[in-house]
Amino acid sequence: MRTLNRKLLRDLGRLKGQALAIAVVVAGGVMTLILAVTMLDALTRAQERFYASHHFAEVFADVKRAPLGLVERLQNLPGVNLIEARVGAPVRLTVPGFADPVRGQLVSIPDGRQPTLNRLYLVEGKLPTAGREEQVVVSEAFAEAHGLAPGDSVEAIINGRHTRLELSGIALSPEFLYQAGPTDLVPDYRRYAILWMNETALADAYGMEGAFNQLSLTLQSGADRESVIDALDLAMARYGGTGARTRHDQQSHRFLEEELGEQRAQARILPTIFLLVSAFLLNVVMTRIIRTQREQIAILKAFGYRDGELARHYAGLALLIVLLGWALGVGLGAWTARWMGGLYAEYFRFPEMRFPVPPWALALSLMLAGLSALAGTWRAVWQAVSAPPAEAMRPPAPQRFRRTWLERSPLRHALGSEGRIVLRHLGRQPAKVALSVTGIALSAGLLMMGAWQTAALDQMLDRQYRDIMRMDIELTFGEPTPARAVGELRHLPGVLAVEPWRRVPATLVHGHRHYRTSLTGLEAQPRLRQIVDEAGNAQSLPPEGLVLTRYLGEWLGVDAGDVLEVAIMEGHRRQLRLPVAALVEEPIGVGAYLRREHLNRLMREGPAMGGAWLLVDDARRDALIDELHELPVVAGIGLMDEAERGVRRYLDETLQVFAIVFVILASSIGFGVIYNNARISFAERSRELATLLVLGYTRAEVSRILLVEIALLGGLAILPGWAFGIGFCTLLSQAFSNDLFRVPLAFTPRIFGLPVAGVAAASALVGLLMLRRLRHLNQVAVLKAPE
Repeated sequence: MRTLNRKLLRDLGRLKGQALAIAVVVAGGVMTLILAVTMLDALTRAQERFYASHHFAEVFADVKRAPLGLVERLQNLPGVNLIEARVGAPVRLTVPGFADPVRGQLVSIPDGRQPTLNRLYLVEGKLPTAGREEQVVVSEAFAEAHGLAPGDSVEAIINGRHTRLELSGIALSPEFLYQAGPTDLVPDYRRYAILWMNETALADAYGMEGAFNQLSLTLQSGADRESVIDALDLAMARYGGTGARTRHDQQSHRFLEEELGEQRAQARILPTIFLLVSAFLLNVVMTRIIRTQREQIAILKAFGYRDGELARHYAGLALLIVLLGWALGVGLGAWTARWMGGLYAEYFRFPEMRFPVPPWALALSLMLAGLSALAGTWRAVWQAVSAPPAEAMRPPAPQRFRRTWLERSPLRHALGSEGRIVLRHLGRQPAKVALSVTGIALSAGLLMMGAWQTAALDQMLDRQYRDIMRMDIELTFGEPTPARAVGELRHLPGVLAVEPWRRVPATLVHGHRHYRTSLTGLEAQPRLRQIVDEAGNAQSLPPEGLVLTRYLGEWLGVDAGDVLEVAIMEGHRRQLRLPVAALVEEPIGVGAYLRREHLNRLMREGPAMGGAWLLVDDARRDALIDELHELPVVAGIGLMDEAERGVRRYLDETLQVFAIVFVILASSIGFGVIYNNARISFAERSRELATLLVLGYTRAEVSRILLVEIALLGGLAILPGWAFGIGFCTLLSQAFSNDLFRVPLAFTPRIFGLPVAGVAAASALVGLLMLRRLRHLNQVAVLKAPE
């Protein structure tokens, strides 16, 4: 074995504690990269395979009622490839042994066979037999939640009529990978179902004989999507079309795309932060290690070793440390990806999902880790090896000693001898202190970012489900209903308050930007579904004009006082110009609100509502739900407490889990930074500490010098650590903001307290390790060694 190789292994063994600490920092960056990239690759590949094999449509359109003869005309539109019409209908279900209301969506398929588009993947059983009106295929998630199997049956209310449905099979569909209700944020498999029924049977039950109300199509290669959508809208306007939409506006695909976007953001931001910290730490450690080996380098050069050989030697030391961290990070990342993949499989229902680490991700992570090592060490290595042997043989020039301003102040008597030694040592090495404090502050900032993630998610949900949505039950009607139904609802058992609402699909346009959403009509002073400002204060709706959520307003580029073009996609399909009255803060979803009576006037209809929110007496809720089941006008019953639990469970199992893993990684990085700093400082000051012991200082007094220095550096790092943390949180908040939810950039004492506690705990643990080294310090050997 070559001499330099033996030296490298000896150095690595001697520095094993520091090498392991740096490796943990590198492992954190590699782990976050491997985790995010593996999840992203697995979800993307599963999506592409399922979409391609089961012919997922590219454009979707809903219509009130259109004749089947229209399909042939639409097939001839320029750019249309495959087209398929069907019937969709809301359904209410009663499942044996389950008391809560169940909503669902019935979708027609050609009698006894697979549809051309959005084909079904049969997990179990078979498609409904042609001519069997009662047979349906049910979604796998709903079947699992209730333990249903082919041959079981459920009670259903379709278009106000009661019927019994028999399950012929269990299936997955590319159209419903993310099976959430139309207004839900996360799936509730026990209370929302997708069912597929023979087209003839469903058209019969829903009064759609010879007609359709849903359309799916694919486009020819090179077709102009917007031109096709405009042509579809024009052709279906007279039949009550609500506007064609692309996959981007299809609910399941949209949720999956947002999840992929979050994974991309994590893959860009988090590994970058970790690897920058590791590069900084490597620079600090290698600079100080090389400084302690100044004489060894001079001797090696005197024996004929060239600068390039010595540079490769020290670069190899750094690369070995990084390689250890890379291997650890790859292993942890692959294991975590498989574990989190099981969680994501509960929400995104693919026929199969595999989580191998992509080879290109291994190469990318190794390259980035290697670059961080080179970035952190090249300057220190080059400075060391470029010095002539004679100059390197000489000990460094002694430091300039003088009394600092603190030692000249009246506070010098209160400091004591140990305090003055600590301050004198730190004050005469400002560059080292600045680097040490910066390293600790970066780790504190990472801890603060992890604490903010967990706290901000709770705050987001509390705002949405405590301040804004105060109802207990949301009712959705099959058709717009006269507002006098409010009086009937008030007389149902257990109802304490009723608030009607009306929702109409619309497209908002400002300049070149447009956004498809709904206009929601509320009471002038809504109580159960409040409109709140940034401070959380309830606001009333203005007599005229729209109130937009701030995210939507900023996306459209409008502010209070601007005018929006509004295309209503229901009823008379009017084109309007409405002023923006105000922007309000909402953490989940986006919306455009106005007074219900104003919306009724715009729709040229009498007082009407599309549903109602109820505040109920918990003691009588079951009796109320039984009564609501008997009302044929009610198409859906949503329980808000169950919706909130579902959202919290989803975030706890995904983002919260990731945040906790991140806190653990940040804690290990904090320990690594503080340990490396203390370990190198101890090595540099071992002669000084031994001298103090020989001069009569007790071990307790020398121990206090070490502990005070570690504590002081940690204390100095808190304020810049908070600053780094605020910057990291801001970066992550902007990356995660979308029209589904926005994580608020708000800070609590707990968020600021966690990095303080983490730095204090790491400093205390490192202090104990340094005291152990002090007990084993060989004073004679240290004092005999040349300076």
